[in-house]
Amino acid sequence: MIVTVLEPLAARYIARGPRVEIPPESDGVVRAMPVVLRIERPPAPRTALLDAAARAALAVCLDARAESGGEWHDAVATWVASRIRKIARRARGAHWAAVQDLPGVTVHVGDGAQAGEARALLPAPVDEVAKVVSRLQIGGTDLPDDAPGPPSGGAPVIWLNGALGMTLGKAAAQVGHAAMLDAAARRLTTVPPYAVRTADHTRWAALCTALDRGDAVAVRDAGFTEVEPGTITAIAVSGKPRSGPDRS
Repeated sequence: MIVTVLEPLAARYIARGPRVEIPPESDGVVRAMPVVLRIERPPAPRTALLDAAARAALAVCLDARAESGGEWHDAVATWVASRIRKIARRARGAHWAAVQDLPGVTVHVGDGAQAGEARALLPAPVDEVAKVVSRLQIGGTDLPDDAPGPPSGGAPVIWLNGALGMTLGKAAAQVGHAAMLDAAARRLTTVPPYAVRTADHTRWAALCTALDRGDAVAVRDAGFTEVEPGTITAIAVSGKPRSGPDRS
């Protein structure tokens, strides 16, 4: 069996039985992965940005540099062993160009005006974030729902809970979590072409049934922002759910 830096997540989040409570960081240091969304004028569609965010967050974890002995391993492993916090920020122009010089992975999804880009950076203590990142805004910009159409056949899908009305930044963090949990559950070693979609009530009910069967992986939020602790914000499935319409 190939073991990646995500191995602890399989036992902590995915194992059947009572959910394991994650204690505060043992060293008192709060760490997070910055996820920078490229939002130019005009911006890319919301869905394309979320697709890119999901893949970028996982790409850092599955990068060869995050493997045992790699230059990123200690930073990623220490973060994965605690709460996998993510902080989404937005950038454009020179600020977007500047974050490319920081350790991380940029993912580009789509073509032309419909393309979305996100760069996930190496996790680090939140009070040690590089100035080029700390000056980027976290909130203040949201994008309307778009109409991406159905995901391509066979592609893994990350479904967002449409009842929550999450902001773009919150949703970006949740899909990053979902990609990591799905990869841990399936012991993936490469990043799949995740498609992000938003589920309406009927679709969400079907997804929760799949979750109960063990056919899906859920993100249960810690409740630091926007939602109550324990809220299921996203569900990842390796293929298209069996029934129920989606809000695309």
